[in-house]
Amino acid sequence: MIVGLFALCAVVIGVLGTQMAALADNIADRTRFGEALIGSVLLGAGTSIAGIVTSTGTAAAGAPDLAVSNAFGGIAAQTMFLGIADLAHRRINLEHAAASPVNLGQATMLILLCTLPLLAASGPEFTVLGIHPITPLLAGAYIVGLRTAHSIHERPMWLPRSTEDTRDEAEDAPDESRPLWLVGTIFGGIVLIVGLAGYGVGTTGIVLSDRLGISQGVVGALGTAIVTSLPELVTTVAAVRRGALQLAIGGIIGGNMFDALFVATSDVAYRDGSIYHAIDMRTVFWIALVLVMTAILLLGLLRRERQGPGGIGWESVLLIGIWLSAAILQASLG
Repeated sequence: MIVGLFALCAVVIGVLGTQMAALADNIADRTRFGEALIGSVLLGAGTSIAGIVTSTGTAAAGAPDLAVSNAFGGIAAQTMFLGIADLAHRRINLEHAAASPVNLGQATMLILLCTLPLLAASGPEFTVLGIHPITPLLAGAYIVGLRTAHSIHERPMWLPRSTEDTRDEAEDAPDESRPLWLVGTIFGGIVLIVGLAGYGVGTTGIVLSDRLGISQGVVGALGTAIVTSLPELVTTVAAVRRGALQLAIGGIIGGNMFDALFVATSDVAYRDGSIYHAIDMRTVFWIALVLVMTAILLLGLLRRERQGPGGIGWESVLLIGIWLSAAILQASLG
């Protein structure tokens, strides 16, 4: 019964997540914010709603490792999804065609957001009303990151070199005749349903961890994290196939920035002190892994390696290989 409910929630999240890319791409084409920014804010936050409900709910239920590993396991899986999406873009490797200074800025901010929890975990266990001081700092850094991304989009101080394979989002024309308010309303309705499914994933994840005798960290990073990240996978591949390359990368990086906030909401929901000091080293492992994978992605976006048709970039191979190795290692430890 529990496994069936877990699977049902996964199907709901995956199916509805497919619709998000088309709606977000249309909104990006009909507004002045651009694909990278719409991808990071609207698509990133929208596809992450299941994850934040899962992390916050499990933290409130007294499962700190499941909450935090769900957050960072999701970021790691979603970063790996860019490698899979690279396979779906057959003309040229993704990081070359989707050059965007906004994505570079957000990837840099993501490294900062993922470092703050490590600083909190390695410092003294100090809280105010049960909340660690790093938590509001995380939220503030996220807001600063969004403002910085918007500033980069509006007044970029440098631009990537354009090649015949660089994809320009200005060439897109809206392919949706429905009013913008209706498109936004439909998007919001999908987000709500996906959020409810995320609550189901978190609740059943705790039960599965207890019944199967598997650590919360493994269930979080390799179970609930992957399921709640299904919208990112399907929307990223869908966006790439639509030619919305900057939307695809922006959705992943921006979603990862939003996912880093899961730790902040989890700390607020966790009532037994600082959640940063309640996690074990296996959860810390996933935070460190995210830092490594994000740095590799950032280097790939900066280098813009140019492969032939059907080729994928070296960073895509590394991201997939590193994630698979980490997953096998953690699963083998039980």
